[in-house]
Amino acid sequence: MCGIVGYIGKRDTAPLLLEGLQRLEYRGYDSAGLAVHSSGSSGGLKSAKTKGRVRDLEERLPKRFSGTVGIAHTRWATHGAPNDVNAHPHLDPDEQVAVVHNGIVDNAAELRAKLTADGVTLVSDTDTEVFSHLIARSEADTLEAKVQEALRHIEGTYGIAVLHAAFPDRIVVARNGSPVVLGIGEKEMFVASDVAALVSHTRQVVTLDDGEMATIKAGDYRTYTTEGSRTSTSPETVEWAAESYDMGGHDTYMHKEIAEQADAVDRVLAGRIDDRFATVHLGGLNLDAREARTMRRVKILGCGSAYHAGMIGAQMIEELARVPADAEPASEFRYRNPVVDPDTLYIAVSQSGETYDTLAAVQELKRKGARVLGVVNVVGSAIARETDGGVYVHAGPEVCVVSTKCFTNTAVAFALLALHLGRIRDLSVADGKRILAGLRQLPEQIDRVMREEAAIEKLAADYATAKSMMFVGRVRGYPVAREASLKLKEVSYIHAEAYPASELKHGPLALIEPAVPTVAVLPDDELLDKNRATLEEIKARSGRILAVAHMEQEKADHTIVVPKNEPELDPVLMGIPLQLLAYHTALALGRDIDKPRNLAKSVTVE
Repeated sequence: MCGIVGYIGKRDTAPLLLEGLQRLEYRGYDSAGLAVHSSGSSGGLKSAKTKGRVRDLEERLPKRFSGTVGIAHTRWATHGAPNDVNAHPHLDPDEQVAVVHNGIVDNAAELRAKLTADGVTLVSDTDTEVFSHLIARSEADTLEAKVQEALRHIEGTYGIAVLHAAFPDRIVVARNGSPVVLGIGEKEMFVASDVAALVSHTRQVVTLDDGEMATIKAGDYRTYTTEGSRTSTSPETVEWAAESYDMGGHDTYMHKEIAEQADAVDRVLAGRIDDRFATVHLGGLNLDAREARTMRRVKILGCGSAYHAGMIGAQMIEELARVPADAEPASEFRYRNPVVDPDTLYIAVSQSGETYDTLAAVQELKRKGARVLGVVNVVGSAIARETDGGVYVHAGPEVCVVSTKCFTNTAVAFALLALHLGRIRDLSVADGKRILAGLRQLPEQIDRVMREEAAIEKLAADYATAKSMMFVGRVRGYPVAREASLKLKEVSYIHAEAYPASELKHGPLALIEPAVPTVAVLPDDELLDKNRATLEEIKARSGRILAVAHMEQEKADHTIVVPKNEPELDPVLMGIPLQLLAYHTALALGRDIDKPRNLAKSVTVE
């Protein structure tokens, strides 16, 4: 989940590295550092690092810190507390080797013990430090061979970039489970853990596969396996421009990304609607009609917001395609030795396409012969490459740590998939046209929700005083309640729990009191009367209620009225005002909205 940037060329590297780190700070922001090949008469490596944000590093950077080759890192702590010593890069005692690392070394304790027994003094608490010592101790002739020798001792995940004082003309990088991307410039080269750091300089990129390494020099690059065999790679063009990563006049990325959702939904629908057959085209699915008709079950896997979007998707698939479907956290699925059914279609969901728990689940499923599709946002990401096909959600870059527009677009992508499967199976033309009409209404209805932001901001100021909040919903409303609860926790730090409305009386009702408000999601569907009965239960215990509904709710203290769509699509719209509620609650509390404490985006570690 850390951010890596590297540069080799003719330009002064420190400003480029700092710029890249700022674009990657959503991947980790508890410490930062950089190392460069010195351009002074003494040569060698010099480094600077500090606890805190990239701006703190920039303030501490010596005025004379020139060089044209360098690597940098912004950290999300796994091993060792955030402090100056544990910050990357990590160097060997002679300051000949510098390493930045994203991932976790599973056998770090064993390697640290062995190095200590050999007389090495370890100065940090990190797992990463073992890389610099292993590389420095190698007697191989080339930097590539030194890194390969070190990697043979490593168990776990890594994306690394390495400098060596004796090899000032190159940076060596390697990947296993954590993303590494090369940027191809004009007589200059870049490396990063995310294209966000590259797009202001080049849109030509090469994405490394697991088990692959690369050597980059100012004028060229080559890729090869950790065993040394050459690999064949061709640059791809990144579809997102540098402006996509700017705030665009908003105070935070979260607000910008919430506001972009109408346009983002337009993108996920563009070119996919087929009015003639009342269905959609999903060209990358690689699932023909015969295969779609023979599947017996759908299992959706994701983590966090992706899991919640998968819950919405599972309900849509059951309703429209009439196939049993459920969603499960990928982080649990991969550990419970699941029975893999050849008649089940598995779907992996991830915004980044690099989420390690989800990627590991995909790899286990593929090993057992399962058919796996991906629903991801990032083209060419690991999950997109390892699955049999899938759907891109086209949300555009999402920089804020908490997911908003990507969650919404993922839910819409599942609606497309459910419609596609339904029309192959037993969904009528009339129902197909009904869903298409609903999909077309979504962007305009999202704009209508956004016009209520001022009223939601006032509600947020009222509910920001709560120490804890309950979120409830029934069937279609329950995943919305789950996601809204997560958003509030992530960005405001208010404790929140989500339960199915029908489960409230089986225990959680004990928590209801005036100081614990309840947010109730009440679609105008066949369950509305039962949901209103839940409001009665809460009011009988003096609970405060904020309802999200299609009409004013008499028993609620406040109601956010949302435009009505088709029942299957209502969850897409009902989540958006709750994103705004979380945002404005956090704003009222003075939180660091784009960079919540203890969190980072793109979870590429276990």
